[in-house]
Amino acid sequence: MKRLIAIAGAVSLAAAALTAPVQAASGSAAPATSKEYVVLYKEGASAADAQKAIQAAGGSIVKVNTAVGLATVSTENAGFADAVRSSPAIEGVAANRVIGTAPDTARVRADVRKAIEAKAIEKEGRGHGKFAKWNRRPSEEPLDDLQWDLDLMKANEAHKYEQGDKRVLVGVLDTGVDGTHPDIAPNFSNALSRNFTVDIPADANGDPIDGPCADEPDGSCNDPANVDEDGHGTHVASSIASPLNKLGVAGVAPKVTIVNIRAGQDSGYFFLQPSVDALTYAGDIGVDVVNMSYYIDPWLFNCADNPADSPADRAEQVTIIKATQRALDYAHRRGVTLVAAAGNGATDYTKTLIDASSPDFASEPGEAPRSRTIPPSCVSMPSEGNHVVSVSSTGISTRKSYYSDYGNGYVDVAAPGGDVYDTPGNTRDITKATLSAYPESLARANGEIDADGNPTVEYVVKDCRGSVCAYYQYLQGTSMASPRAAGVAALIVSKYGRNGRGGFGMDPDDVERVLKQTATDTACPPGGSYTYTRHLPSGTTVTATHVCEGGRSNNGFYGQGIVNALRAVGR
Repeated sequence: MKRLIAIAGAVSLAAAALTAPVQAASGSAAPATSKEYVVLYKEGASAADAQKAIQAAGGSIVKVNTAVGLATVSTENAGFADAVRSSPAIEGVAANRVIGTAPDTARVRADVRKAIEAKAIEKEGRGHGKFAKWNRRPSEEPLDDLQWDLDLMKANEAHKYEQGDKRVLVGVLDTGVDGTHPDIAPNFSNALSRNFTVDIPADANGDPIDGPCADEPDGSCNDPANVDEDGHGTHVASSIASPLNKLGVAGVAPKVTIVNIRAGQDSGYFFLQPSVDALTYAGDIGVDVVNMSYYIDPWLFNCADNPADSPADRAEQVTIIKATQRALDYAHRRGVTLVAAAGNGATDYTKTLIDASSPDFASEPGEAPRSRTIPPSCVSMPSEGNHVVSVSSTGISTRKSYYSDYGNGYVDVAAPGGDVYDTPGNTRDITKATLSAYPESLARANGEIDADGNPTVEYVVKDCRGSVCAYYQYLQGTSMASPRAAGVAALIVSKYGRNGRGGFGMDPDDVERVLKQTATDTACPPGGSYTYTRHLPSGTTVTATHVCEGGRSNNGFYGQGIVNALRAVGR
């Protein structure tokens, strides 16, 4: 789930404006500010009528996703949203971003690039402790002994029966994938990969988001489709499909094909239009499984009738729900199994809760997060969408991870995503996180390896095969659990897929059924609840109690069980 639970410590998203503040000269007016919206056409309405309504309201269409009927629109009309919403051809409208130029002084911080899931992290600070040791076994990948997650879900044993089929396409909807990473490149499709985002230098409040375009290697806000300037998407892709090549780690499905279908910004934000475009693209090209370790910004929870929100905010949230569900339906109809991270807020999604993180992106000056009471009727997208397999996270002991969201009827299955406090004494142990690929360029930019290429921090690991060296990082989160479940789904398609839809594939409902039926039933803790105790490096002790509802075969912590690759394909 976006805003990664960084093992090295918590980082908070910085903010900075797309446009420098304008001081109007005496007697003169400040120039008009352009703004982007996403406009959802009403189902059954003609595209021509919808486009006329947009133009009549003062909008210029930037692009349209015809599969869903969602248009990105630019306008200088401050009343555009109200004007276009009144048209019978329009279902809804949501703010996208302010358009402008970042001031020369704006600089994106390294912690912004790394904070994909900062909302859910504790404040710990990065450490420089001892590096993990391992014993290399000639028959395994060199870092196999650090991959406790593969053992927990019996993936290593499953590889004796099924390692994946190169015809099976797994789409990574994330911050991008480093397609040149030596432990991803053999299974990466450059031809099919796409980037549906444009870097956003800063937001409407003047807070940095992705940083100035001029600071990019190519001086552009348009990144190639084999680049990941955050690291989150690369970690996800590696977890799914790092090959068995005697280098580094193994993925759950080490012979399937990875397609980078980028929907997230460098900074970890995921907006509506790129997410919709990525999902419909996955359906169009015959992707078999997609992993979605994020929620759609700016609202963690979208509510149709929350009194804490203004009418305009409610209308925007309804648009996000409807547009996302249309895209999910489109992909599902075309054979895509949809897998998503449950979230890292340590909350029960089936109960009333408090969200103080939304809206997390300022599309208007002065906009900032506020505290809202969230009833169960509100939904987080895409994880609560129809046809989506929602995945919670476990630690090495199989207990639900301390940060993982949960809920009976919300979680479908669980998978190992790491828990650095799942240790004797409840003290921090980085090896209880999960290890997957990390772009070398980021490790160098963030000072995590020295001039000789050796790691300087405990959460980065190096492995070499001859003259080829690669880097890996420890991360924890439901973002890490979800791709492991997606990897098992890819193995299922590889094992049982047929040519029933004009290619190699499998009905996503059948994939989901096998995934759930073969998961290992895992009961709620004795007494129905679990109290987490964490002794933080700062000396602080934190406790929290989570209540698990349901029976052994289906409950709020584990859904229908912990995914089991061996049971799924070893028959």
